[in-house]
Amino acid sequence: MSAIVREAELVRTFAKLADTLVAEYDVVDLLQVLVDSCRDILGASAAGILLAGDDDRLELVASTSEASRLVELIQLAAQAGPCIEAFGTGEVVTVPRISESPPEWSAFRESAVELGFGAVTAIPMKLREHIIGTLNLLVTGDGPLEESDLTAARAFADVATIGILQERSIRRGEQLTAQLQHALRSRVIIEQAKGVVAHTHGVAIDEAFEIIRAYARSHQQSLSGVAARLVSRELVIDPRQLSS
Repeated sequence: MSAIVREAELVRTFAKLADTLVAEYDVVDLLQVLVDSCRDILGASAAGILLAGDDDRLELVASTSEASRLVELIQLAAQAGPCIEAFGTGEVVTVPRISESPPEWSAFRESAVELGFGAVTAIPMKLREHIIGTLNLLVTGDGPLEESDLTAARAFADVATIGILQERSIRRGEQLTAQLQHALRSRVIIEQAKGVVAHTHGVAIDEAFEIIRAYARSHQQSLSGVAARLVSRELVIDPRQLSS
């Protein structure tokens, strides 16, 4: 990707993220745009976002692939890894060589290496001292992200954080909790919908998600809403009727 094209894509992504900063925006869709942009524009091979629920435990809400999802789920299960540290400290955690990560991260290290990832950067999603989750960027090679990519990723995370918190959520803690819980519940429904589409059409999970997302976009509906209708069997998607 040339520098000119990259800059244009960065501007386009910020415009997409800014467009969601309105009432009725879909939190999960916002975060999916964010992780996809980190993969497509920045130096990440895969990306995922973890948000804290009302019990302060991190849960996966958006990811670019099943591979990154597996790594982060194992990281959560072990309660040890770069995203846990970034969430706890509020600082960016960069691991240029996953194979040399600390012993207490062994479950994360083994899973990541097995899936072909060599380095990871975890970026806290925070506004001032309020941390709500982490953006995690995985790369297949060794070495940290380019400084320009890291700067852009931090800016993406800041925009998404503002979109989730907003002023009314900051003023009223119960609204923030409800919004985060809604995002987590929505992702559970989306995972169920992916299973429905994968089973119905005999396709891989990643392809099932793209089918759901394409339908939501082509019909100007929210990702969460389409997923809920699929799970309740109110909707059946014919992939052949979707534009490529």
